[in-house]
Amino acid sequence: MLNHPIVVVSFLIGLIILLLVTGGVEKMLRFIGNLSIKLIIGVLLLFFINIFGVQFGIHIPINFPTAIVSAILGIPGIAALLVINNFIL
Repeated sequence: MLNHPIVVVSFLIGLIILLLVTGGVEKMLRFIGNLSIKLIIGVLLLFFINIFGVQFGIHIPINFPTAIVSAILGIPGIAALLVINNFIL
């Protein structure tokens, strides 16, 4: 499925658009690197919240959407995930 021509062409077009928006390869690599570091830190924070939150009945599933929210929004994003998990779901 990943080697389907439409998927490959769509990926290449998306990469070209990303290059045009960011202004160059160096800026794009810096952006991807920063996002990767924030993603790792966000997942680690979610992991530690799940470990220490067991005592209080707190559990946030670690998946791609929760990792992205915690990476982009940081501590307020994790707080929002806790509120959503406890009061909405």
